[in-house]
Amino acid sequence: MKRFFNFLPAKVLTTAGLLLFSFFACKTPQPATGDQAPRMPFLWENANIYFLLTDRFNNGNRKNDVNFGRTAKTATLRGFMGGDIRGITKKIEEGYFDKLGITAIWFTPVVEQIHGFVDEGTGATYGFHGYWTKDWTRLDPNFGTEKDLAEMVEKAHRRGIRVILDVVINHTGPVTEQDPLWSGWARTGPQCEYKDYKSTIECTLVKNLPDIKTESWEPVSLPPFLVEKWKKEGRYEKEVAELDAFFKRTRYPRAPRFYIIKWLTDWVRKYGVDGYRCDTAKHIEESVWAEMRAEADLAFADWKKANPAKVLDNNGFYMVGEVYNYFIPAGRLYDFGDRKVDFFNNGFDALINFDLRTEAQNPSYEAIFSKYSNLLHGQLRNKSVLNYLASHDDGSPFDKARKKPIEAGTKLLLCPGASQVYYGDETNRPLDIPGTQGDATLRSFMNWDELAANAERNGFRTKDVLEHWQKLGRFRRAHVAVGAGVHKMLSEKPYLFQRKYVSDTFMDVVVVGLDWPTGKKEVDLRGAFPDGTELTDYYSGQKVTVKTGKVVLDTPFGIVLLGR
Repeated sequence: MKRFFNFLPAKVLTTAGLLLFSFFACKTPQPATGDQAPRMPFLWENANIYFLLTDRFNNGNRKNDVNFGRTAKTATLRGFMGGDIRGITKKIEEGYFDKLGITAIWFTPVVEQIHGFVDEGTGATYGFHGYWTKDWTRLDPNFGTEKDLAEMVEKAHRRGIRVILDVVINHTGPVTEQDPLWSGWARTGPQCEYKDYKSTIECTLVKNLPDIKTESWEPVSLPPFLVEKWKKEGRYEKEVAELDAFFKRTRYPRAPRFYIIKWLTDWVRKYGVDGYRCDTAKHIEESVWAEMRAEADLAFADWKKANPAKVLDNNGFYMVGEVYNYFIPAGRLYDFGDRKVDFFNNGFDALINFDLRTEAQNPSYEAIFSKYSNLLHGQLRNKSVLNYLASHDDGSPFDKARKKPIEAGTKLLLCPGASQVYYGDETNRPLDIPGTQGDATLRSFMNWDELAANAERNGFRTKDVLEHWQKLGRFRRAHVAVGAGVHKMLSEKPYLFQRKYVSDTFMDVVVVGLDWPTGKKEVDLRGAFPDGTELTDYYSGQKVTVKTGKVVLDTPFGIVLLGR
């Protein structure tokens, strides 16, 4: 069913119209109508996480665009395009993420990638995406330096934005003439059949990705090529001494997974990154993630102790897992066919939820929101999910044609659970690129040029779409009840619901109405706010006062965001 949304020109049809009110009982936050985050508690359960491909977001240093002779002609969108850590920092400095209400940035892996290219049947491809590791101890110069990473984390933290590092344990990069096999560490077969637990874990994801023997407890030596590389770079002795100290402290055997855990947690201890997004999580024994979590917690605590002035709050380290095809109705268990595994009980605070991209096709907001709230406050109590509508390797996004960007923003950012904004969701970046094969179509460079020109796609101006996502994102950032509160429908028509979050220290209540008329409207708050409460509309800037349990608004928008 099509609905009018008067935030855009009248000719534009959308499915969104919204009325939100909020109450914060302990300490009143600043209205989220400006660019800076309000002063209020941060909860990962309500996080608004921006996910970007490092190479495809923003080029902050053109001098590092070509390294290791990566100059071969590649298939469309399968080579390095110049995005880097410095490019992310520049957008942090510009306030781009603040205006969007982002509370955490997750960027694809930035460790050194294989130097050669491979063809997986989709054309010549370099490791621009970051998932083809050559050396876990060094950043890839295409992405930047350790100085760049330290600066990015520090500047994000100054704005209250957390940083999530994308980590890979499951596999190395493919073998090429320049990139030898991690002999003794990885298997090259059999290829996964996904019939049961073992055929999902002790196997290669695809034919050309060597699989780390994460199940092994047998000690291994450093690969000869890595020893040679470190010696050439003048850091062999330092790296070996650190490994010796790690294995002495932990008493772990020198098995492959423990080396990698050490190397990945070093980035936490050095720079204070706040969390991990764990790649291919179901393809590794769940106990490995518990081992990783223990070391990450220790590393994060060490960083906090060493940098007391830079600590944001008392939140612990965060881990969200990519258990491919995990759907929230499964609750805590993922079914391998012959075994059900509780990843939440093995180090994870949240799992990426593959359900919303299809569930969002349901025209009923209530069906979606009540379903998610019941699960999050039932089977998943004290845990969470990360919802998304588009991603880098999901060929079935909610709106691949980008015909429903307003509806997408409304459903994602108001859905219970944490939200993942995939770079360009907020600017209607195209997801169907001619000439591409496979997931390359999802990975075009960020459409900054279209944003600057306020280009139109499918009847939507880029800046109009961005403004919608910004206002909803800032509202979510300001009010934890949006993602972490308990959902309750108050009225079916006009649709009205409440979200309420209560802790030992504060309470946040949100009342939401969808498909309300533009112009003048009277909303019965159903006792959510006492008379005399002053509220600010986060969308229009209009201020109102609760009288006889109601508020009266007169705005040209079909969406109103009210908060105390």
